[in-house]
Amino acid sequence: MKPLFSFSIFHLLVVLFWITPGVHANWEKVIVHEGDRCTTAVADDVNGDGLLDVFTNSKNQTNLFLAPDWKQITLHKGVGCIHSELIDADGDGDLDWVGARYNPGLIICLLRPDHPLTEPWPMKLVDDQVHGIHGLLTGDVDGDGVNDLLATSAQPKPPFPNSLVWYRVPKNIQQAERWPRFVFADQDAPGLTHYLGLGDINGDGRADAATGAKGGPQAEEGTGEWFAWWEAPVDPTKTWKKHLIAKNQPGATNIHPGDINGDGKTDLLASRGHGLGVVWFENPSWKEHTMIADLKEPHCLVVEDLDHDGDLDAATCAYGSKRAVWFENDGRGNFQTHTVAEDQEAYDIRAGDMDGDGDIDLLIAGRGSQNVVWYRNPDSPDKCD
Repeated sequence: MKPLFSFSIFHLLVVLFWITPGVHANWEKVIVHEGDRCTTAVADDVNGDGLLDVFTNSKNQTNLFLAPDWKQITLHKGVGCIHSELIDADGDGDLDWVGARYNPGLIICLLRPDHPLTEPWPMKLVDDQVHGIHGLLTGDVDGDGVNDLLATSAQPKPPFPNSLVWYRVPKNIQQAERWPRFVFADQDAPGLTHYLGLGDINGDGRADAATGAKGGPQAEEGTGEWFAWWEAPVDPTKTWKKHLIAKNQPGATNIHPGDINGDGKTDLLASRGHGLGVVWFENPSWKEHTMIADLKEPHCLVVEDLDHDGDLDAATCAYGSKRAVWFENDGRGNFQTHTVAEDQEAYDIRAGDMDGDGDIDLLIAGRGSQNVVWYRNPDSPDKCD
């Protein structure tokens, strides 16, 4: 009598692939642009077709690449930017582009016109008084329901040396000479700070900020190599209180708040983008947990639920290791590392649904790889329910 079921080795492997935790399909690589060193890329659906288009800055010009064929439109020439963000600067309901030059510091905003594919994007000055702007970040700092802009003033240069600042969007952007600026970390962020994180870290209902300073030979002697957070006061336009999270963190660059272990407290997940490793710090003791120790120069970081299981995962691309990875959280702060891509350098990484299929993909600006690419998440929501 023939058996009712017959399984080959191939069928068994297929079954094991779908039921074994930590086993994931390959992330498909999609090339947006090649041939230029690019340090920043952000995405938004500019033409309303349901696909995210990509903004980049390279060779001192800002470009828009339209999905899915990646037709290039040059939006602005003359300013080379190390980092960028999207924010509704003019209150018209769509997102405008903001970019920062490192040193001498300059932040500009390109306003999206009514016909963004055919009309010029007017340039407005945000600020030219902060220097060493490595990271920009958008978020609601003052709790008014409107996103604000944060920036590092990482160089020890006046008028705001070794500081952190935030900006309100001006009420009349057409007439504003600069955006209203508030120095919340007043000369107490030395050592070449990099990227910023924003979230309610102490549970008082206000948005706090965090950053890391790489230190090393480019920094003033004895400064840097730390992660810290700043506690927002009732009036966020005043100076914020600094709290050290960890010292002896050579190459510290990125830090993001989030409940990593599911205990209801806001933890902090960080990378040493000019050093080694990705870690997370457990609130309130800030006990350090190593996620990966030997990843070299993970210069970018996102914290998102990448596998749709309800907890926070993370992803980075390391330009030293030339490797993009994502970290799968088991919900308790234990992480499994998965490779997204090999032989891919990076400087900037963003998370978003690039193709409109309901999952979170990864967009990478590859400085040394001289490319901008995105990787399609193979774990669609219906597979993870």
